[in-house]
Amino acid sequence: MKHLHDIPSAFKHEFANPRLWWSRAVVVGMAAIAGLVVVGFTWLAEEALDLFLFFNGKAWWFALLWTPACAALLVWLTRRYAMGAAGSGIPQVMATLDPAVAPEQRSLFVSLKLSAAKIVLTAGGLLGGLSLGREGPSVQIAAGVMLAARRLLPRHSQVSAHSLLVAGGAAGIAAAFNTPLAGVMFAIEELSRSPEQRNSGLIVAGIVLAGMMAVSIHGNATHFGIIHPGPIGLALALPGLLVTLVAGVAGGLFARLLLASARGNPLGKLSAWRKGRPVLFAAVCGVLVAAIGIASHGATFGSGTVATRAMLEGSSDASPAFVAFKYVATWLTVWSGVPAGIFAPSLAIGAGIGHDIAVLLHYPHAPALIALGMVGFLAAATQAPLTAFIIVMEMVDGHGMVLSLMACAVVASTVSRVLSEPLYGALAQLQLQRLPAPPN
Repeated sequence: MKHLHDIPSAFKHEFANPRLWWSRAVVVGMAAIAGLVVVGFTWLAEEALDLFLFFNGKAWWFALLWTPACAALLVWLTRRYAMGAAGSGIPQVMATLDPAVAPEQRSLFVSLKLSAAKIVLTAGGLLGGLSLGREGPSVQIAAGVMLAARRLLPRHSQVSAHSLLVAGGAAGIAAAFNTPLAGVMFAIEELSRSPEQRNSGLIVAGIVLAGMMAVSIHGNATHFGIIHPGPIGLALALPGLLVTLVAGVAGGLFARLLLASARGNPLGKLSAWRKGRPVLFAAVCGVLVAAIGIASHGATFGSGTVATRAMLEGSSDASPAFVAFKYVATWLTVWSGVPAGIFAPSLAIGAGIGHDIAVLLHYPHAPALIALGMVGFLAAATQAPLTAFIIVMEMVDGHGMVLSLMACAVVASTVSRVLSEPLYGALAQLQLQRLPAPPN
């Protein structure tokens, strides 16, 4: 507790310190820039996917040639010029926050160069019709922009690189989903294992501002549309529990599969081939993704937002096999080695689970089960239940499902923990293996 005689000095420190105000201005300004960069990346990614869908609609065999060619080229470019841009992007930011990473080693995982590469390569993946999301890459992109702010700060600034990375990564989620609150929760749940209390207000301000940049351009509407769940009552309990358990098991197994693939565990010969001939392996994965896309009548190409929106609007003609198709297509895309996020595909898979169970049980208010499927699968795959809850809650019209969504996220995440270790934490440890060995 401050004594009365301490108040003038505290006031002077907070309001009459030009270095402190400069640090605040730099952080807030760079957060706004990071938000705008993610907004621009969002536009580029969506245009890339639209371009693929346009040409794919001209000939059914287009993807069989184009998708493997794009996958092979993207893996070659990634391994040749930007190895740190491979994968989701969230593990790279988490790895950079590890105390074992020296300041001069941060550029292995996060930098402006990697942010630029991530933008181009992820958009290239969507141009190729691969099953990936842009939200995870947005975390690494925004973190790279924010980390660059360190050069503009005074040498002894209280704003550390740790704070900038947390603010940047969370700003990426906030801007990608048009939900500042989701960014704040993501910072707490995934990135800030040891938060710096003195800068917490500044970090939150930066995250919110980045999200507001997206909201000011896109409006409050999410890319998945608005969920109108209908009346919520006891009739939702049993179908909702079934969706939660199925999504929890499926999401936990999905995380386990992604981890096993990253470590090279499944099908040893294939993993050895992936390591020895990565470009050819990516091309084969691309052929399989294209074949799945053709079999699903195009539903699995890209992030899955179109299919999710159609299910929510009741206009979906997706087959019951959509969940399995999207599940495998996303796994193959990630396993191929291209830069790829899983947030949007996870939401699409979860939506499919909810939609299928609603059809199976003849439940009259399908959007409610679709919302539970979305939050359940995302929470299980990422083991970040609060972030998943807020992302989906922002899509729901009204507040009638708040408790249902929260319970679903917590239960599904708990089920997932039985089946798999935390996905991003484990992938971050794999990223740390890229650090050079210490000298003897």
